[in-house]
Amino acid sequence: MQRILLVFCLLFSTVFFSQNRLNLIPYPQKVEFQKGEFIIPETFVLSGNLPEKETDYLKKQLSSILKFENRVKEGNIQLENSSLPANHLMTEQDKEKYVLEISPKYIHIKSVTDRGYFLALQTLIQIIDQFKDSKKIPAMVIEDQPKFAWRGMHLDVCRHFFTVEEVKQYIDYLAMYKLNTFHWHLTDDQGWRIEIKKYPKLTTVGAKRKESMIGAYVDNTFDGKPYGPYFYTQEQIKDVVKYATERHITVVPEIEMPGHALAALSAYPELACTKGPFEPATKWGVFDDVFCPKDETFTFLENVLDEVITLFPSQYIHIGGDECPKTRWKECAHCQELIKKNNLKDEHGLQSYFIHRIEKYVNLKGRKIIGWDEILEGGLAPNAAVMSWTGIKGGVEAAKSGHFAVMTPGSYCYFDHYQGDPATEPNAFGGFTPLDKVYSYNPIPTELNAEQAKYIKGVQANLWTEYILDFKQVQYMIFPRLLALSEVGWGTADPKNYKEFEGRVINEFKVLDKMGVNYAKSIYNISGKAAAANDGVSYELSTSQNQNGIRYTLDGKEPNVNSQTYQKVIPVSKSMTIKSAYFENRQLKSAVSSQTFTISKTTGKKITLEQQPSENYSFGGAFTLVDGIIGNQRQLGKTWLGFQGKDVVATIDFGQKTQFSEIYFNTLDNKGSWIHFAKSAQVFISDDGTNFKMIKEIGKDEILAAKGKIKLNVGNQNSKYFKIQIENAGIIPAGNPGADSKAWLFVDEIGAN
Repeated sequence: MQRILLVFCLLFSTVFFSQNRLNLIPYPQKVEFQKGEFIIPETFVLSGNLPEKETDYLKKQLSSILKFENRVKEGNIQLENSSLPANHLMTEQDKEKYVLEISPKYIHIKSVTDRGYFLALQTLIQIIDQFKDSKKIPAMVIEDQPKFAWRGMHLDVCRHFFTVEEVKQYIDYLAMYKLNTFHWHLTDDQGWRIEIKKYPKLTTVGAKRKESMIGAYVDNTFDGKPYGPYFYTQEQIKDVVKYATERHITVVPEIEMPGHALAALSAYPELACTKGPFEPATKWGVFDDVFCPKDETFTFLENVLDEVITLFPSQYIHIGGDECPKTRWKECAHCQELIKKNNLKDEHGLQSYFIHRIEKYVNLKGRKIIGWDEILEGGLAPNAAVMSWTGIKGGVEAAKSGHFAVMTPGSYCYFDHYQGDPATEPNAFGGFTPLDKVYSYNPIPTELNAEQAKYIKGVQANLWTEYILDFKQVQYMIFPRLLALSEVGWGTADPKNYKEFEGRVINEFKVLDKMGVNYAKSIYNISGKAAAANDGVSYELSTSQNQNGIRYTLDGKEPNVNSQTYQKVIPVSKSMTIKSAYFENRQLKSAVSSQTFTISKTTGKKITLEQQPSENYSFGGAFTLVDGIIGNQRQLGKTWLGFQGKDVVATIDFGQKTQFSEIYFNTLDNKGSWIHFAKSAQVFISDDGTNFKMIKEIGKDEILAAKGKIKLNVGNQNSKYFKIQIENAGIIPAGNPGADSKAWLFVDEIGAN
């Protein structure tokens, strides 16, 4: 590779620097500080034969940092780019390798490719920004490359649409933090967002809907406002792809099939199993009408893919494959005949047939498919890669069978989940995925051996936009969690040193402030954690700031600067509301956090579950059911445990024989998210923990009548143990979102009085 000269003459003021750690995100694999400092002159000068795209990017970034005057003249500070050894056995990560040397006399970059050079410039830009007020950069050598080849962010533009300029901003964020894949979710039930010239009705009909659901799903309310038509023309698509390519980011398009197809079926109803009519969905969730696997459907999809492949040079084309109800296929004579003709086992085998056929066509075009982990149903297509979202199981299965997988489990990588206390956060889909949880994720499952682990291609976070109305909210939901994802993907995240990372995040807020990014400040808020304690629970408060700044009250009143200072865990032995906030220089600096405890005879007691919750909804584990915190039925935050297709069988040990006459628990109904009330519940008692006697049983009608807030009079009991079995609704019946799939059962506090 050619030698590249970049001359610096920069004006700085002095700042303090600790040579133990740089404020870089993601942190490099290896940093060695050297003797001396790089002293920077007063003017900035570019000269030499620099690669045009990378140079233009560098100029723009340094202009925003330094406000330099770009004058070409000779200087005495050189930035060279020379080649590292390259060979045909290099991995994608090897191609992104770079060495950045900052000595007292020069700055030198070594890289294998322009992509590696671009990543080195990102590191250099962050270093210059850190020391922009100083005349000195410490001498150092950084040797760096990513651990994972796929470091991605997803954006759903179907539920809510974002302009070309906003999409470009999104891509800029990825580039800043060394992510390299933009997964563009372009089609769904609620809207078709890409122009297909052969099928103009996809955008004239499918790119608009008559209204949109607003507020919590359980409210079932709508805004009454037409939405759209919104879509990207092919020229706009080309512009975005070019913009991303200049930043060494691959754009992977997603065209959903065979499910999530209502927008397409609205335009071309002949592609369905029934005659329709259809319209783009106004609700969120999953719908029964899907593509019918007949010849005209495959002709349509092949023609669509022809235009998509022409627009996107990516190796992979994402074909969705998730959440495809089989209701229509079961009732469709053509589908049943196809199952018999091809000796398929069932409708799941038909889904595999569908994916195989699409993959064969995409492979003929020189590309590969990737899909959500439901494409494993009925057998994985020969060359397909899996995007594992329902947990890690799909990724494990793919890797063990020699298929590449991208890990994106909802429990760690869904950025539409809450990142702070739901009471102080904007309405979100549900779940609880704070910054520290994202940072703790290891994309390589422990079930894989070293050879199998090579098939874990990388990690990605997803942003679904049902509850994200504008781009400011997009920023809020991805920042600062994108910073944690960046370091996870780079391979330098260390959960043991989370506090150190948190400090770098807070420092990075200065950069985001300057960019005008509307990031979440949940990191400043007080977080609380309940734990078992004698006679109830204890409640520990923490903040990213000085603990001495925490003030709290126990009587439900708003804390002020004169309220009690937090010094140790708070014992909770009776029902109360704890409110807390962070104060600095006698000024309120955080939102007020509020936690109400409802203490019963089970609070803080030992609890065991026969079956564990889904990892996506398992925050706090079994103890969540006896922590004294009753969940909000409108917010699927951290207070709920979710079980898909499983019953809740919980045994609580009082520790000694205890009298009680009432058992209570809450369950949810949110059919759009496949969540159904429990089918039944039974209560048992025991003195030895082995032999149990049933004392109460209720059915579905009673649960429906109570609207999921269950209180059971069990008579006067006196036992050491009680067990409750809460029965899952089972397979979702026809006529409901997700029909033929396993229902979710959500349960919160299990109490006794």
